[in-house]
Amino acid sequence: MKVLTKKTDYAIRALLMLGSKRDVYVSAKSISADQDIPYQFLRGLLQELIRHDLVVSKEGAQGGFMMKKEPDEIPIAQLIEVFQGKVQVSECMFRKQICANRARCVLRHEIMRIEEVVNREFDKVTIGKLIRDLDAANGVTHGSGEKGGS
Repeated sequence: MKVLTKKTDYAIRALLMLGSKRDVYVSAKSISADQDIPYQFLRGLLQELIRHDLVVSKEGAQGGFMMKKEPDEIPIAQLIEVFQGKVQVSECMFRKQICANRARCVLRHEIMRIEEVVNREFDKVTIGKLIRDLDAANGVTHGSGEKGGS
């Protein structure tokens, strides 16, 4: 079971970089180099983020990509859903057809409950929280104007 795919991980890393450079356009090449994300792969992820209204782009020498929303308005759960669908613990839940054992499965309701808990927890984690956590780990402090806490 994969909770996060490479696509989701790379999208989060790209948004962390964009979120830490607010109000500045950042080139895909810069994100690719800084975050060690394959350039062509990153371009596709950025287009998907644009389609979901999370990022804007600007062409030209001073162009690049910028976050459209505040980092605290982007929950990791949303990114997981965009790039891989809802978190699902059981393979039987992935299939379109109904499992033959569905009516007798005693584990099904517990799995569904666990999935709801995991999704709720991912909803609490935002790009903004991760930026603050990363800054704290790197010893970066912010003035009183920055949003703090969780």
